[in-house]
Amino acid sequence: MIALPNYRPSQPLLPLLRTLVDITLLRTGPESIPRSAILFALALGLWLFSSLTVLSLIEQYDEQDFIIGLYTALAGIVVYSALVVAAGHAARVLPTLTAILGCGALISLAFVVEFVLFMPFFGPTVTGIVAQLILLWSVPVEGHIIARALDRHWYIGIVIAIGVFVLQYVIYSAMAPA
Repeated sequence: MIALPNYRPSQPLLPLLRTLVDITLLRTGPESIPRSAILFALALGLWLFSSLTVLSLIEQYDEQDFIIGLYTALAGIVVYSALVVAAGHAARVLPTLTAILGCGALISLAFVVEFVLFMPFFGPTVTGIVAQLILLWSVPVEGHIIARALDRHWYIGIVIAIGVFVLQYVIYSAMAPA
């Protein structure tokens, strides 16, 4: 088990957040996160908090989008977990999922901050484009995470992340009203 830098069991959130920022910026991978159900629960809570923040602050996002987002996230988690287990790295599932959920939460929070701050000054078009670019950053981040978890080249991870993104888009399209 690899310890988080400056990790103190009484304060697991701040070192986890620092590590998640480093992963989101592609500086490190899920191997920097210890295999811990508590850290996974913290990342899951952060992801839920970010999703609820989007729900409460983004007018175009409603409860149905929130529920569909839960299903698409679950689909991604299942696919990534299955790939890590199939590659023979079952011990890496928990840190990998912690990284994916935690980094996804940070990206969602960045999306919300950008949306709320830019909308009054730049309007919906520019704000929407920048917001979509922020959300698309999740693809290389997830590709980076899964590539490191599988011990594969970064490009393999990107292909996998694009496949998961397409799967999630198909699920979202099938569940969302026209």
